[in-house]
Amino acid sequence: MSHRTSTATGTDRDLSVHRTAPPVPRLRAELLAEFAGTVILILFGVGVVAQVVAAGNGGDDSVHWAWGLGVTFGVYVAGRTSGAHLNPAVTLAQAVYQGFAWRKVLPYWAAQLLGAFVAALIVRWVYDDAITAADPGHTFETQGIFSTLPGDNVSIGTAFLDQVVGTAILVFLIFAITEVRATPPGANLAPFVIGLVVVGIGMAWGSNAGYAINPARDLGPRLATLLTGYDTAMREPGGSLYFWVPIVGPLVGGVIGGGLYRLLVQKHLPAPEEQPEPGRLPETTPTEATPAGTTPAASAATPPRS
Repeated sequence: MSHRTSTATGTDRDLSVHRTAPPVPRLRAELLAEFAGTVILILFGVGVVAQVVAAGNGGDDSVHWAWGLGVTFGVYVAGRTSGAHLNPAVTLAQAVYQGFAWRKVLPYWAAQLLGAFVAALIVRWVYDDAITAADPGHTFETQGIFSTLPGDNVSIGTAFLDQVVGTAILVFLIFAITEVRATPPGANLAPFVIGLVVVGIGMAWGSNAGYAINPARDLGPRLATLLTGYDTAMREPGGSLYFWVPIVGPLVGGVIGGGLYRLLVQKHLPAPEEQPEPGRLPETTPTEATPAGTTPAASAATPPRS
């Protein structure tokens, strides 16, 4: 919209009045980022398993690498806004040990779960022809595309322990990678390194229970399959209820991993010279490669505080 006005010299000029939208409330922005980042994570992770299982294209290595890349890209998407937890176990550990606001925990969990659910529905839709051809009855043969199951001869107790240990490793290393007082990756490489952590966990801890290590990653797609023809979505092949294992195990493991990092490493680090503003990732000091006045992309793993 514009209007005419007279200047001091008597000449007219056009003044453009730009109406800007009001800023999105901070929590809403964080939740949208968590949703979007989790969607990206699941599109790559569940998508690659669908490709391997239903289409016969690829193998274990492609699964591990695609999950790691999904984490990397999801963290880059959400990191600057929300800290890119993308995982209820990470959110809980951040609240217990790193000052993340408890009032945000349940909203973050909801955004992560919804993102995983929506992304799984997209994969289910796009790969429906291949899934139906490979498994017309929608059985356990393809249920594992979306949600984790215990391996052959693996008890539920062992699967639970596996989830505790795998998530403890994940959270311990996330805390280490994002600790500004230690030796964090430079040049905004923290998301990439966190993705490598997931690749490593998959390669070392993937056979017992599928390394869910993330309650939203498992429950969201599990609900999507329950609504799209998989009557056994909440069970394992032996018939026992299994859905709770990749929920409770990672939550317990995340608290253990964060506690071990705090006990063994964080308490003994030197005092920080400069603390970032609460709710913000630390900025990079402008250099020749980063001209003054620009904001470099932030490393995407430090969560916002209240």
